[in-house]
Parts: sequence; structure tokens; C-alpha cells
Amino acid sequence: MVLASQIRRARVHLGAARLLSISLTLALLLTAMGCATATSTSSSRASSIPDPRVGLRAGMMDAAEAIWNLRVVSKTPPPPKFLGVTNSDLSFTGPYAIQGNYNGYQVWDISNPSAPTLKIGYVCPASQSDVSVYKNLLFVSGESNSGRLDCGAGGVKDTVSHDRLRGIRIFDITDITNPKYVGNVQTCRGSHTHTVLVDPKDTENVYVYISGSAGVRSPNELAGCSRLTPDKDPNSALFRIEVIKVPLAHPEQAAIVSSPRIFNDLVAPVVHGDAPEDIAANRKEVEAARAKGAFIVRVSGDERVVPNGFVAPLLDSIVKARGGTGAPTGADSAALRSSFQSIIDKMFGAPSTPGAGPRPGPTQCHDITVYPAIGLAGGACGGYGLLLDIRDPAHPVRLAAVADSNFSYWHSATFNNDGTKILFSDEWGGGGQPKCRITDKREWGADAIFKLVDGKMVFQSYYKLPAPQTKEENCVAHNGSLIPIPGRDVMVQAWYQGGISVFDWTDAAHPKEIAFFDRGPADSTHMAMGGSWSAYWYNGTIVSSEIARGLDIFELTPSQFISQNEIDAAKSVHFDYLNTQGQPKLVWPASFSLARAYVDQLERSQGLSGARLSAVRQALSSAETTSGAQRRDALSQLAAQLDADASGSADASKVRKLAGAVRDLAGASS
Repeated sequence: MVLASQIRRARVHLGAARLLSISLTLALLLTAMGCATATSTSSSRASSIPDPRVGLRAGMMDAAEAIWNLRVVSKTPPPPKFLGVTNSDLSFTGPYAIQGNYNGYQVWDISNPSAPTLKIGYVCPASQSDVSVYKNLLFVSGESNSGRLDCGAGGVKDTVSHDRLRGIRIFDITDITNPKYVGNVQTCRGSHTHTVLVDPKDTENVYVYISGSAGVRSPNELAGCSRLTPDKDPNSALFRIEVIKVPLAHPEQAAIVSSPRIFNDLVAPVVHGDAPEDIAANRKEVEAARAKGAFIVRVSGDERVVPNGFVAPLLDSIVKARGGTGAPTGADSAALRSSFQSIIDKMFGAPSTPGAGPRPGPTQCHDITVYPAIGLAGGACGGYGLLLDIRDPAHPVRLAAVADSNFSYWHSATFNNDGTKILFSDEWGGGGQPKCRITDKREWGADAIFKLVDGKMVFQSYYKLPAPQTKEENCVAHNGSLIPIPGRDVMVQAWYQGGISVFDWTDAAHPKEIAFFDRGPADSTHMAMGGSWSAYWYNGTIVSSEIARGLDIFELTPSQFISQNEIDAAKSVHFDYLNTQGQPKLVWPASFSLARAYVDQLERSQGLSGARLSAVRQALSSAETTSGAQRRDALSQLAAQLDADASGSADASKVRKLAGAVRDLAGASS
């Protein structure tokens, strides 16, 4: 019928999926199938000490702050063209941090982390401007309907337009102060995020995995785009990702080379529903809206208020469909109401009916983290966490899938360095809601940690920010990265207005927080967006993209949980560039700080006696004062002694790591 087709057309071209995200995300994207019983987490601070993050004074640029085992190196506000516009993800190359922004991207010189300087603010509006680099190329995601091919700021007013950019932009940043826009690849659902895969077997190309979560665009705008399900159209743009091959010598020739259907046979998981206070608030909102004549729909059994920004363009489409002009009539509104629920059911999937079989699972990923060194990727894909084989980069294959009734929206993934574990984050509430309140379940909006066993993911525990946040603070698990502390799995993670949290998940069943930074709410009277979108370790510092406040840089400080030697060993790991979603293998150069870091860890674990640890420290200090053959012989002797120590140690694997580090030092002394 004309009405239904006009509604669907309006939804696709006017970004209705984004307009509905706040009111419908919980009902539509909640995931499940149940892992193990939750393992609760708490701060490693003594429980009798009040958490200083609780009760911080609000303010945009002058909020009160709390910090533990970190040092603030710098806080840099946004430049004028980006002030008040959402900062998004980060990528790094050489001395530069590239910060995405819904208005484009900013390139910061962080060679002096205490005083970052802006090299260029490139205005090119599009959400959400996810960024990645490789050599002289910069890749930037675009998903919104307002993104223009020419990077113009005027938006795109037509529902079908060849001026629109939804996909990936490619820039040549050989001169980073003067980027050259060299090409783009358009996709049917845009690029919410993307992942650059550098295949160790292919030196001539890189591959970009596209995760697009918007509605499917019209085939009149981009040929071949189909929103039909795969059973009705084998070329459907649903239930797939896109793989783009980029020739490094000719990036302008980048093109889609495959569209893997990694979601085949997955069914919709069980959902956990809303928190009790959210259910009560929604009921109150629904009744008030109903009294005012608002549109109400039922999704997954719950009534939701449809935002006017979603209704208005649909009414306009109905007016146009009947050849009318001017404001919608009462008859137009009545026609929309009579068909609205059935249209919503078709858009988002009606509840299962007897004999209809299970509803299908996710149609796209939110983010994919590739780890080329082990040939695996972790796909955070709405209702599931996926483990992918990426040894053939153009044709990733799903190895395993997990879902969890405590998870709402699988958002991002991180492997530990040796590839034996994987952590997924849950963006419950879509990042725009307060999900770290004292009443929120510890297992919701958290991280889930799995061991990788024979190609399967085996659940271990959850980790959630220990300090409760207020109802005025958007807070949930978001983007983070490993900190290269040898012999341990330590991660820094952004929690929006929950700040940043550093935690140790070496013991996968018992993760614990070991450092943090937090600000008070951006506003004490209502929800105002802010907080850390991403927090990543890069060449000795932690860099945080603050949604509203700019760029923050931190350093770790020694504590009972991390020694100075461990920090020094972490700083010895150097990246020429870093895309956190293209996870690199961490390799530590031979150094005395590396050996001493292992000694400190053995002291912490009581893997060797105090007397033996003192002797090892003395032997390292003595060797460090020598050089050449004398140093080599002393270190070789110490390594042999440590090999013998391992057999009687309570932490034999760590003693062997120490012996290996000492032996590498000896080799470096030859």
C-alpha cells in the first residue's frame, strides 16, 4: 500500500533509526541467552574508604575531579569549530592523535603531552567520524543522512541525493597539516564504525571492515541496495558486513570486494528488559504523552512514545503521497495511526507468533576488533559476541557466537595480548543514558570476560565501573585498550561520564580496578552529554577523547598495584601508529626495567622468597654497572639460576618469563 511504502521510504531517508534510538534501543537491541552466574566486582580501594567519585560538583569545564593512581598531564578544550559538537574516537600516528568529531576531525600534536597543539581541524560533518590510519592514509566513517561528498556543512535536504556520503572517506595525510581527500566508498547502510585490517601476508593492500547500523538507503541513491531479507533477496544489505580492499599505491581505487554474511542462522537472543525505575518512568511518560495525543507503539511487549521528529516526516510523506500540500490533516494523522503499529512491527520485527519460529538475530556489527597476529577478530554485533577467523582477510568466517541475557548491546571487543581471552563491552542505553546508577545491576552495562578454549568462548566474569554515578550522567562501558604491562592483562577503559577506569583482568574470574579519573556531571539539573568516549594507551600516556571537554592526557603513577618498573617497561613499547580496533601484538624490547617488572610481580605473587628476590635484584643492579662480555656472562649466569628456581616456585610461569627477559638482556649485551 502507498501509505506503508511512504512510511518506510521516509524512515530510510530521514534517519529515523537514529531518532528512535533513545526510546527504542532498550527494547530492540537487548540481548541474551545467558552465560554464567555473575561475578560481582568492586574497587580495590578499602571498602571503608568513601569513593571520591561520589558526589562530585557538576560543571562543564569546572567540574570537581577525583583521581587515583593516575596523574593529569593535560586537559585541552576543543577548538572553536568543534566546540559543542560531539568528539568521538581516536587514532594515532607518529606524534599525532587524530580525534574524530561529528563535525570532522582534529589532529593534535602530542609530542609534548603536557601541551598538545592543534595541527589542523578538518571540517567535514558526518556522524560519527570514526577514524583510523595506516601509513599515509586516513579513513573516516560517515553514516548520517546529512553527510556530503564534498564535506560541506549544509547537509543534504533531498531524501534521495547523489551528494550524500554514507560510507568511508579516504584522505592522504602525507602532509598531515594539509590532508587531501582522495576517495570514498559508499555503502548501503553507511559506516557507523570501521576497522582497518593489515594482513601480514599482503603488503600491497589494506582491508577495511565496515559496520553500518543505519537503515538501508534507496537503490535510487546507491544501486544494488536492498532492504529485503536475504530469503527474499540474496543480495540484501541486511545480515552482512562490507569488506573494502584499499590498494596502497592507488587508494582512489578502493572498493567493496565481499559482503560476508557472518550472522547466518543466529536467532534473536532473550532480553533482560529495562531497570525497574526506567519501567516506571516510561509508564509515566507514556500516559502523559497519550493524554496529549502522541503516537504510542508497542515494541517487545512494552509501550513507547514515538518522538515527534520521527512522526513529522512520516506525516509529510503521507501528504506528498496523496498529492497534497501544506500541513497534514486529521485524516492523514488517523491513517498513520491505523497503520503505524504494523509498520513498526515490519521495521523492527514483530513478536513471534505461534508456528512462526524464532526471530532472526542481529543484522550488523557495531564494531569489530581484528588481531592479525593470531588470525582472529572479535565482533561486537548488537545481540552477540562473535569470534571470527580472519586469515583470509576478504572472507572472514564465524567460528563461534555467544549471547548473554545480562547484555543489552554488544559494543566493542578487546583480546588479551597472548590471545587466550577476549573482553566484550555492553553499551546498555546506547551511551546517552545513565546506566551506572546505584540501583543498576552490576551485570548490566558492564564488560564480559571470556577465555578462548578450542575455538570457543567460555564465560568467566563481568567487570563494571565500581563507583555509582548520578541520573544526570550518561555512563556505560565504552572504548578502551590494553596497557602494555608485561605479564599481565591490564586495560584502560572509557565510561562516558563515569570517567576512565584502569583494571586488571589477568585473573579473568576476578577483575579489579587499580586506577581511575572522574569528573562531576556536566550539569546538575539535567542530562547533558559529556564524558570519555575513548581512553587508549599510546607510547607512554593514556589519551582520552572527552565528548564535550576536548582532549585529556594522563600518566600512570606507581602504586601497590603497579610498580615504577612495570610502568617503565610499558613505556618501552613503541607504536609507529595505533588503531585500537586493529589490535597490535605487544612486544617488549630487552631492558632492565622489563626484568625488574617481573621481579616486582613475583614479589606481589610471592612466587619467590624475599631473600631470593633480593639476590636477583642485587644481581641485576651489579650487571647493569658493567658492559660487554662481563654483563653478558653475569646475566647468562642469573638466567640459568632462574631456570632452576622455576621448578620450585609457586609462580613458575612468571619465573620463566623473568629468566627469558634476563637471557634476552644477555644477548643484547653481546
